[in-house]
Amino acid sequence: MDTTDADQVRVGVLSLHNSKETKAILNAVEDLGHTPVWLRQENTAISVEDSELTLEPDIDIVANRLLLSNTEEPAELLGLATTFNRVRPMLNEPDAVMASIHKFATAATLANWNIKVPDALLALSNDRLNQDRERFGDVGVYKTAIGTHGGGTWKVDLTEPVNPKVGNRQAFLQALIDRDGERHRDLRVYIVDGEIIGAMYRFAPEGDWRTNVALGGDVLNATDEMPDEAAETALYAADVMGLDYAGVDLIEGNDGWFVLEVNPTAGFKGLYKATGQSPAPHIAKAAIERAGGTVDDERVSELAATLDDSEPSCKPRIEPPEQEDVPIIGYIEDVVVSGTSGSTQAKAKSDTGATRTSIDTSLAAEIGAGPIKSMTRVKSGSLKSGKARPVVDLVIGIGGTQHTVTASVEDRSHMDYPLLLGRDILEHYRVDVRRRSDGDNKPLDSDEYLEE
Repeated sequence: MDTTDADQVRVGVLSLHNSKETKAILNAVEDLGHTPVWLRQENTAISVEDSELTLEPDIDIVANRLLLSNTEEPAELLGLATTFNRVRPMLNEPDAVMASIHKFATAATLANWNIKVPDALLALSNDRLNQDRERFGDVGVYKTAIGTHGGGTWKVDLTEPVNPKVGNRQAFLQALIDRDGERHRDLRVYIVDGEIIGAMYRFAPEGDWRTNVALGGDVLNATDEMPDEAAETALYAADVMGLDYAGVDLIEGNDGWFVLEVNPTAGFKGLYKATGQSPAPHIAKAAIERAGGTVDDERVSELAATLDDSEPSCKPRIEPPEQEDVPIIGYIEDVVVSGTSGSTQAKAKSDTGATRTSIDTSLAAEIGAGPIKSMTRVKSGSLKSGKARPVVDLVIGIGGTQHTVTASVEDRSHMDYPLLLGRDILEHYRVDVRRRSDGDNKPLDSDEYLEE
């Protein structure tokens, strides 16, 4: 579609990460004949001079794709989004996003509008939370209020106490709804600007009960087969939450459909795999039209049949980060590790050769880092073949920074350290192998690298 410069809308996608979804939206804006602008750390500034406001780069509208649920400082990013929202129209405004990423705020909002959600309890004290836990039966769902990709979600034995926090993250109890027998499933409905783009059933991977595609769950197209009640509930939920685009997760119980979550930055990969439809051109269309531009609806439909997540032409030049900007972690580090029933300080060994963090069996039991959710095949040391190990969610605190990871569980009683920090955490740090919190600054023996 050809448009003159005067007709072109400059759509800024506010996204500080490199997700496929961000790239797909930017490419769709360009393919629809308008100007994509990637608002990133490298190119974005807002200036006030003599009460005149200037945006760099200038844009007409913002599509908010900030990932707040997996950042350590969501308030900082909310402030950034709010700043843009005060001076330009925005899809997925900050207030709506905040209420959506906080899972209990979502439940409270939907319940207040008579939308069915699972029974839940958030309490700030240990006594109050455990006083009522028996109302959820012997097994329930335990969630951190903010989490992503299934992280921070446990199916717990409620005959044992749980904590109101995991690390410094607020947590709550929720009733387990499961009527699908051996293979747990839920329904994800993707909505853009009040219309359903596609829907899919998501099935939990073997040995797990969570259905997230990021965890390996299978998907099945449900766009035409889903019940009217589910479709209407999803549309109503997105509207009540005030989101312009969202993935609404529902589950069927004996009393109908319940909304589990409303995700403002839901991924596209699973939906495209299941339905052959990408939400990206629809989000681009919504932004362009909101800013007064026009698009060809047939072109939107054509583009939606492909998930174009190639590198956008508008990507700003990225300077490599200065080494000083990356925090340093020691070869042996004091950390705080938290589960559903407690937290404790432990010494952890850094291993850049390990993909995944691992925890000793007894330490996992001590903090309630279970129950086991799934099995993963992990390579060990120089062995070419791997062995199956259970995995659990952990929150690990390092110098005040919290990391939610899915860690493997193993017997480390014969090793010096009950925790091994893998690349899922170490990617955020530089490792100084001379620094040891155990005070043992002897030169490293080559055998230590073969411990794992």
